[in-house]
Amino acid sequence: MQHYDVVIIGAGAAGLMCAASAGYRGRSVLVLDHANKAGKKILMSGGGRCNFTNLNTTPDHFVSANPHFCKSALHRYSPWHFVELVERHGVGHVEKAPGQLFCDSSSKAILQVLLTECEWAGAEVRLNTAVTHINDRPVGEGAAGGPPDTDERGFRLRTGSGEIRCERLVIAAGGLSIPTLGASAFAYRVAEQFGLKVLPTRAGLVPFTLQPSDKAWLAELSGVSAEVRAEAGGRAFAEPMLITHRGLSGPAMLQVSSFWTPGDAVTVDWLPALADPLAALRQARQEQPGTGVEKWLRGFFSQRLAGALAAHFGWSGPLQHYSNEALAEIASILKGWRFKPSGTEGYRTAEVTLGGVDTDSVSSKTFEVKNVPGLYFIGEALDVTGELGGFNFQWAWASGWCAGQAV
Repeated sequence: MQHYDVVIIGAGAAGLMCAASAGYRGRSVLVLDHANKAGKKILMSGGGRCNFTNLNTTPDHFVSANPHFCKSALHRYSPWHFVELVERHGVGHVEKAPGQLFCDSSSKAILQVLLTECEWAGAEVRLNTAVTHINDRPVGEGAAGGPPDTDERGFRLRTGSGEIRCERLVIAAGGLSIPTLGASAFAYRVAEQFGLKVLPTRAGLVPFTLQPSDKAWLAELSGVSAEVRAEAGGRAFAEPMLITHRGLSGPAMLQVSSFWTPGDAVTVDWLPALADPLAALRQARQEQPGTGVEKWLRGFFSQRLAGALAAHFGWSGPLQHYSNEALAEIASILKGWRFKPSGTEGYRTAEVTLGGVDTDSVSSKTFEVKNVPGLYFIGEALDVTGELGGFNFQWAWASGWCAGQAV
């Protein structure tokens, strides 16, 4: 039987970070993953450029039933720690939006940093190896029925490459998002095996699908984007919105999807940069009375979108034919259009999984399960989900590093 001080299940962002962190402390570390390649989500993130952190990371950018849980780790391992790491490896990066750091070339560079760190730290990464069974902290029998052999205390894992024993077991297997990359409910099954509560999960940072009435007029605009302010669940984001043949996507929709409750409406301000569209419409009516509403809309939207908005809401004819009340109705729709999604695209395209292992069962400093010594959960498996923009990677780095310092 193979023996390691630490076994980490999951060769993603959190798992690899934890492996390097523990390895540098002199621990013998093995990372196991059923996939044929490490860090698949790293490679596809950010359009292949990997938005690897956000300099504005604070606990306010995370969703959790326990909003205080993430504070310790984010404080102990900040974005600047990871920036120092990638710069030490010579990885160039750019700030594409305030605080959002991307690789200036390919996300492969971030994965290579982690794999190199694991190599330098002496941590082994073993792929194509599924864990099929974990014993509940076995205790070996002593010779001739004597007392238990304390050296046998720990975890026994059954894998395709034989049995493995470890003193510390870290679950970094992620959540349910993007199953084509190998995502599964493995982490939740392990949590339940050891008596931990798993909070309800659902897709987060995910595009919305539309009711037939809205899809009928919006689907023709597939590929059109607009700067909007979207609001759901008491949270609002001023970001681009992308219209697709299935529904509404883009950063604005992805952000609010994490706060939206099925059955509720999403509110869209089509003109977030225009504080008072009614005043602007009345001024346009006075100065250019013969101008049509659609033409006025072209000052803010593409021709396709302006035409579709005017046609859908019945805004035809010159502005001079519109009363103040009619202009107020146009302004109201432009500043507060409401739609009820039929749902989301689900885990297939979701960037993250909301919910997960209840953090009340886990130490916020070490990530060890309070009632199961030697068992740890990190990364997306936990009920901690960041907003769009590099926050989820920073959570992976922080939780992985902190656990690596404790195992």
